[in-house]
Amino acid sequence: MINNVAAAAGPNLAPVSAEIFLLVAASAILLIDMFLKGKRNLTYVLSLLALVGCAVISFRDLSAGQTVYTFNNMFVSDPMANLLKLFTYLAVGVTLVYSRQYTDDRGMMSGNLGGEFYVLALFSTLGQMIMISGNNMLPIYLGLELMSLSLYALVAMRRDHAVSTEAAMKYFVLGSLASGFMLYGISMVYGATGSLDLSRILEVANAHAANHTILVFGLVFIVAGLAFKLGVVPFHMWVPDVYQGSPTAVTLLLGGAPKLATFAIVLRLLVGGLLPMAFDWQQMLLALAVLSLVFGNLTAIAQSNIKRMLAYSTIAQMGFVLLGLLSGVVDGNRSFAPAAYSSAMYYSITYVLTTLGTFGLIMMLARSGFEAEELADFKGLGKRSPWYAVVMTILMFSLAGVPPMVGFIAKWAVLQAVVTSGQVWLAIVAVMASLIGAFYYLRVVKMMWFDEAVDATPIATPLDMRLALSLNGVIVLVLGVVPDALLGACLTAMTKTLAL
Repeated sequence: MINNVAAAAGPNLAPVSAEIFLLVAASAILLIDMFLKGKRNLTYVLSLLALVGCAVISFRDLSAGQTVYTFNNMFVSDPMANLLKLFTYLAVGVTLVYSRQYTDDRGMMSGNLGGEFYVLALFSTLGQMIMISGNNMLPIYLGLELMSLSLYALVAMRRDHAVSTEAAMKYFVLGSLASGFMLYGISMVYGATGSLDLSRILEVANAHAANHTILVFGLVFIVAGLAFKLGVVPFHMWVPDVYQGSPTAVTLLLGGAPKLATFAIVLRLLVGGLLPMAFDWQQMLLALAVLSLVFGNLTAIAQSNIKRMLAYSTIAQMGFVLLGLLSGVVDGNRSFAPAAYSSAMYYSITYVLTTLGTFGLIMMLARSGFEAEELADFKGLGKRSPWYAVVMTILMFSLAGVPPMVGFIAKWAVLQAVVTSGQVWLAIVAVMASLIGAFYYLRVVKMMWFDEAVDATPIATPLDMRLALSLNGVIVLVLGVVPDALLGACLTAMTKTLAL
């Protein structure tokens, strides 16, 4: 159901209520934190409560199952947006739980504004929410910049840490370049179609009323900007350095929830606005996907730093997401395959859930003055902490695509979509790349269970982190055994959103 409110009556604020709530909550938390001075637990609790409040609002909207537009069609609340927002809140909330002890040990919570980690995380989340619900290139870009600026500041939070400062500089410079690409592409699309509204762009492109050459150039720059945000080859150069150089808590904020927001804007821009250009962007996504799958998996093998290994793993995993997206339009025409888009959405969600656990375990093994960033730090974990070695084994098996973990179901869904679209050779390439990737995931498992521990220091973690990590591992396993609920939710959300 589309609800376009007349301008005279003012904008309908109901679809944007979650965003308004988070903006007010984050601003209030920032002010409250100024007076806490060392009592950061309250900031932590308030941040989690803010995310819970947003989740209640988005769950209400998802249950309604309606598509509602507001602000002159610039913002949309639809099933896909609400489902992705729920998992965004979950990812950010779990990240905050995992990060509490880690940030305290590294002095990131000291000073008059020690709670800035939580506040910046909330503003980054707000940017992601705007990206997910943007139905116009202007709010999509503004949401992207709000998210990016918050993440730039988070990467640079450890001002006395040279590696983090270097990572922040690289991320800022390359991120600004990618934003420039995207903004230039948006300007060219506007010049060709005369509008920033995705629905209007679709109408003009369908009517062949736009200059095709200018539209293609604009598309190229937009895809380049999106590829940077996804971290796929050849726009991946920032990923390993920023993942390694950032505090692990910030690395998780970078590698988790933003993937969901980026997936949403890729779908809205390419399918919702530039669908008539499908033949052109499918070829671009095809090249990006194959390069990412091959390069990411091959390069990850050579890494001895687990954060760099997971960075190259991310590059390869995003290749799978692109496979699902490019399989959604058959033969370059407008014959949709809803299962393809839902498979890409399902893959993004399950990848984020798995990533939360892997970086959570890295933070669990770290302590004040020590970063558990080398593969060797996981040696003998099976003897030091058998249960968390089991959890890490589940997560590694899931990333490798070993049944019955959820990663296997996600890969199977994407490969099925690729084969259905008639690109059997592409599915074969993806399977071969996954077999290569299995090596470095299983290497971690071997080190945990069969190698002698390098460090026998007892593992001490807060209760909330232990419970969250345990639940994280169990969810990855359970979703692999009974995947129908989430798969069905993704398919339903995608079908309703795109009116397939």
